[in-house]
Amino acid sequence: MGEIKTSSVLLINVESKKNDMLKKVKRHWQLYFVILLPLVYIIVFHYIPMYGVQIAFKNYVPTKGIFGSPWVGFKHFETFFKSYQFWRLIKNTVGISFYSLIAGFPVPIILALSLNAVRNQKFKKVVQMTTYAPHFISTVVMVSIIMQLLSPRTGLVNKLLGLVGIGPIDFMGEAKYFKSIYVWSGIWQSMGFNSIIYIAALASIDPSLHEAAIVDGASQLQRIWYIDIPGIMPTATIMLILSMGQIMNVGFEKIYLMQNPLNMSTSDVISTYVYRLGLVNAQYSFSAAVGLFNSVVNLILLVSVNQFARKFGETSLW
Repeated sequence: MGEIKTSSVLLINVESKKNDMLKKVKRHWQLYFVILLPLVYIIVFHYIPMYGVQIAFKNYVPTKGIFGSPWVGFKHFETFFKSYQFWRLIKNTVGISFYSLIAGFPVPIILALSLNAVRNQKFKKVVQMTTYAPHFISTVVMVSIIMQLLSPRTGLVNKLLGLVGIGPIDFMGEAKYFKSIYVWSGIWQSMGFNSIIYIAALASIDPSLHEAAIVDGASQLQRIWYIDIPGIMPTATIMLILSMGQIMNVGFEKIYLMQNPLNMSTSDVISTYVYRLGLVNAQYSFSAAVGLFNSVVNLILLVSVNQFARKFGETSLW
């Protein structure tokens, strides 16, 4: 009898929770409708296509389809790991990503702290508009601007170098310059837009902390160091975790547009390699295996960095 009563109580609790949930959905249906559209997008374009990942473990033949193609296990992964290009691709991909992270991560924070300290509102708005604008330039236009500026014959940079007796230098034709050009042009393009989240975090800091610090005689730099930076540290930690989860994802479009046979030794990354194999050479299974390896590494990095942040700090994604 006791077990029956317990089961009845559990069923009543479940039904009660279902009814409460339905009431909440009916009461706030507009909010759930807003969530529905991006949820459908994620399911249709991100989760449903995941069934195709199995071609990484098959010898995919288009005429036979995904389910009709024979299984080959980890053959494509082994081929990639043993390839002479494996370490070059890993070195270029990780090298560019870490270069971008180390050089680019502090810049939006510094910009946000600087703008937050400016008291002249007109000057502040001009700087914000100037730094935000490059974000909205398309990648194709951005690469075109880079090539025009760095052209050995007509580029402004080589013209200026010529005035001091240097050059001309074929920046896009020398592999050693590729990473720096890619990274610093990306920093210039994105620093203003990326600083918005830090400016928002700074705006949420209690003004009474600054007022108390001013009364105590703290300088502007001291207030930035002891109030502003600790105030945005949780936001910075979350952004760093997300950035670490994208270490293996170097932007394909920009690199592909900047790439040429002369700088291939430093510009060839996993994403461009997958494009050449999968779309140009029609090696669908092999390219899928390389792409899956890339995604798994990103997932491992994301989880590891999040665990580290949760263990040694107070902020984490989950």
